[in-house]
Amino acid sequence: MKILLIGEYSRLHNSLKKGLKELGNDVTLIGTGDLFKNYPVDISIKPTIFSYKKIPLLLRKIFLRLTKRDLADWEIGYKFKKILPLLKNYDVVQLINSHSIGTFPKTEIELLKTIFKNNNNVFLMACGDDYPVIKYYLDGNQKYHILSPYMESDSLSKASFSLKYVNDSYKNLFYFVYENVKAVIPSDIDYHLPWKEWKKTTPIIPNPLIIPDIYFPIEIKNRKINIFLGINTLNYEKKGYRLFEEALVWVKNKYSDKVNIIKTYNVPFNEYVKHINSCDILLDTIYAYDQGYNALESMARGKVVFTGAEEEFTTYYNIEKPVNINALPNAISIYNELEKLILNPNKIEEIGKNARLFTQKEHDYRIIAKKYITTWKKHL
Repeated sequence: MKILLIGEYSRLHNSLKKGLKELGNDVTLIGTGDLFKNYPVDISIKPTIFSYKKIPLLLRKIFLRLTKRDLADWEIGYKFKKILPLLKNYDVVQLINSHSIGTFPKTEIELLKTIFKNNNNVFLMACGDDYPVIKYYLDGNQKYHILSPYMESDSLSKASFSLKYVNDSYKNLFYFVYENVKAVIPSDIDYHLPWKEWKKTTPIIPNPLIIPDIYFPIEIKNRKINIFLGINTLNYEKKGYRLFEEALVWVKNKYSDKVNIIKTYNVPFNEYVKHINSCDILLDTIYAYDQGYNALESMARGKVVFTGAEEEFTTYYNIEKPVNINALPNAISIYNELEKLILNPNKIEEIGKNARLFTQKEHDYRIIAKKYITTWKKHL
């Protein structure tokens, strides 16, 4: 099959691409690389003129302040339009979300009209913020979610990165995409729940993961426990980093003789992985029911990850032994869970092994690629 993947924000499409290619498919990935994360793509539409050069960057800032529109988004649309004549006659096209190109919504609709016209089978991923997800949260259908910290502090207006999806322009873009795709594919429980009542939604296909062949089980003997918190400042509140940092202050004050705490800010993915490899415990995210990509990358390496692991997740996957730690939105709870592990290092070793086995069973990119092909073929 000839397959086009549009958008990349987590390594999902890169991992899926590898699995699809190993099954003999011809796969092309288009995207921006997602800012500092710098994920690989085959065709880049990353803004360069309005990102690095001094005068255009100044112009971008002035234009953004005056119009609330980002010239970098215009540049993305311009670059996509230049390659648009090449993007036709694919057996399958998959969009990472309804705003997969990343330009202005009206421009994106015009570009996608050509994609839909020239390609018969387009699918939509449910793996991040989008209109049904944000509306579901705002309607109060979930006990906590990525908007919770903003709602609790009466600062919801600061969550513009997510709230934009319920604005008229993005809502119109969403409905245009939804009406034209064959199906919507959720990647985990956090997206299955908001999407489950939408008719085009398929069963969950878990995130595809390239699991490293080299694996060293955690052994904590006569050494400190390494705890890693990799902060993406753009997502500081929605990831719950504030609560993690509060808990780590208490840990450091009481157990400085037993732990090393490593924190980073906005590092590229390749550097982030180096820290994963050297840690024992990783603090990933709080306001989630299931695991995202950073958590899974760490679990595949046998690390103990504080992330989403609510009852909906454990029931869906029939989890009998803990594969991670459910990070509740409470700094005291997080501290207590860390303390249990610090005082019982054998638990770190045990959960790390369980995590590795879980990802091998449920997330291996080759298994997941086959599930995508099966799902696509049902809707062709």
